[in-house]
Amino acid sequence: MRSYDLAPLYRATVGFDRFADMMDRVLASDVSQPTYPPYNIEKTDENAYRISIAVAGFAADDLSVEVKENQLVVSARKAEEDEGRTYLHRGIATRAFERRFHLADHVRVTGASHADGMLHIDLEREIPEALKPRRIAITKAEDAGTETDVVDAKTVN
Repeated sequence: MRSYDLAPLYRATVGFDRFADMMDRVLASDVSQPTYPPYNIEKTDENAYRISIAVAGFAADDLSVEVKENQLVVSARKAEEDEGRTYLHRGIATRAFERRFHLADHVRVTGASHADGMLHIDLEREIPEALKPRRIAITKAEDAGTETDVVDAKTVN
């Protein structure tokens, strides 16, 4: 695996700490990324997304969805109901988990629903008016009815 030196990024930028931290996380050689529970991330519209997490065996009350510091944290704790049961084979995993998703600026969670063993979390990117592109009208000098000001060099000196 390649290792990248991000020192030039830190020396030449100000205010990009979150971006640099994200690059450090992505480039980290942590091979033990959790694979439980499986999930999908889909783009449902130009500015809308949906995260679907397979949470078979969990009730809605066992699940927690929180947003804090631009992170979406999904966690689950199953109450122990195994008392008095003897399993010959236990293939349905209902172990506790915590899954974190880093959200970009201006992305907010609009809702969450639990149905058929799936937890669906809807997200929307809301770009503030100040950051949206806007078109500036260009007028010609003759259309505006005013002539461009020409300053005589003799009057300036």
